[in-house]
Amino acid sequence: MFLQLLVGGIAVGCIYALIGLGYSLIYSASGLMSFVQGEIFMLGAYVAFTIYVGLGIPFLLAVLIAIGFMFTFGMLLERSMISPLLRRGSQQIHIVLATIGLSIFLKNFAMILWGSDVKNFPSSFGENPIKMGPVSISPQQIAIVVVTLACMVLLHLFMSRTKLGTSLRAAAQDPMAAGVVGINVPLTVGMAWALAAALSAVAGILLAPIYGVYPKMGAILSTKGFAAAVLGGYGNMYGAIIGGLIFGVVETMAAGYLSSSFKDIISFGVLIVVLFVMPHGILKVKAD
Repeated sequence: MFLQLLVGGIAVGCIYALIGLGYSLIYSASGLMSFVQGEIFMLGAYVAFTIYVGLGIPFLLAVLIAIGFMFTFGMLLERSMISPLLRRGSQQIHIVLATIGLSIFLKNFAMILWGSDVKNFPSSFGENPIKMGPVSISPQQIAIVVVTLACMVLLHLFMSRTKLGTSLRAAAQDPMAAGVVGINVPLTVGMAWALAAALSAVAGILLAPIYGVYPKMGAILSTKGFAAAVLGGYGNMYGAIIGGLIFGVVETMAAGYLSSSFKDIISFGVLIVVLFVMPHGILKVKAD
């Protein structure tokens, strides 16, 4: 039972890690908090569902189009709403309120456009579980872990090996100095919001075949993704990964050995205890 729960916890933790990565990217690049990641998660799943199921476009192409759409959405969100607010002298609380307002708008927009019923998102990886000794793993769980690992590796390579990624890290550390040496700081900030939106969309697409697609699907997951980012060290990308995996495994173990009624109490309780001991999270220093 332990191994079975561990596998399930890792799969769930990967979803939290992807969402938490988005929060950390935004904070490390701009010092801002966004509370619209859950609705971007939901919107990415709906866009992929519409393209894949509604239009009948092959799964892989539908996913790539949906991720590209959400990447553009994230960039436009930063350029059209966040930047203008900052130019007008808005403070952190105003950005938080603006993103909360946008999240409410997107939820209601999804209800109007797609309805409030749960949409079935067929899995392209098959339905039959794979037996590995005492552990039974669904193809979708394997896909979640593999795709998450691929996203983490690609993001690491992007941030450490590309000129744009290096510019993003430099702008996050010292925007004024980065601007002096010729780095386009607004572009790098917009890129961080775009990447965060793309990662949330990937998480939504991966989870949709398990739970379906519905307007409120991102509500609790965005909270747990945020908690994972805080647990790992808010603003630290690697910390978000660690926090997501810990959160996923702890709540799955709690649900399996105790009751699903206790999983949120115990997982958030672990978060509180860790923050009492390590107020900055597990990895307090931002990763370069």
